[in-house]
Amino acid sequence: MKVILKEDVPNLGERGDVAEVADGYARNYLIPQGMAMRATAGSLRDFQHRQEIQARKHERMKRRAETLARHLTAQTLTFEVKTGETGQLYGSITNADIAEALEEQAGVEIDRRDIPLSEPIRQVGEHFVPIRLMEEVEPQVRVVVKPEGGELPVSAEPEEEHTG
Repeated sequence: MKVILKEDVPNLGERGDVAEVADGYARNYLIPQGMAMRATAGSLRDFQHRQEIQARKHERMKRRAETLARHLTAQTLTFEVKTGETGQLYGSITNADIAEALEEQAGVEIDRRDIPLSEPIRQVGEHFVPIRLMEEVEPQVRVVVKPEGGELPVSAEPEEEHTG
C-alpha cells in the first residue's frame, strides 16, 4: 500500500514522502497512530497543496523575523547597576532582564526563553547577546553594562562578546 508520511518515521522516510509499505503495517500502525495517510490521487493533491501553503506561511514568518532582526541588531540596551571596585556586578543581568529591557527600550516583546544566555552577565562592559527568533534567524543585541554613576572602574576589563 502507498502512504503519505505525515511525520518522520525511522527507517521509512521523512514527512511528506510517499512510501510503499505492507498493508497491515499501514492499516494497523501508521494510519491509526496518525503517522501516515493512504496515498490516493486526491490525498496527494491535497497534501501537496497544504505543504505549499505551509511553505508560504514559513517564508512570510521568516521575512518578518529578518525585519525584526535588523531592528534588534540596531538596538543598544544599557543597564546601570551597582558594582564592586573591579567591575564585578552585585547580582547579575539575566535573560528575563534583557527581555524586559527590550520591551521598555525597543518596544519589542521577546520571551525570555528565546534569549539563550549560557550564564547571566556579571561583568561591566559591552556584551553581545543572541536572540532566537526562528531556527535560521538569530540576531545579536548589544548590551552595555555600566556601573551606577556611569564611569567604568580603571581595573575593569570589558568582556568582548557574550554568546549563549
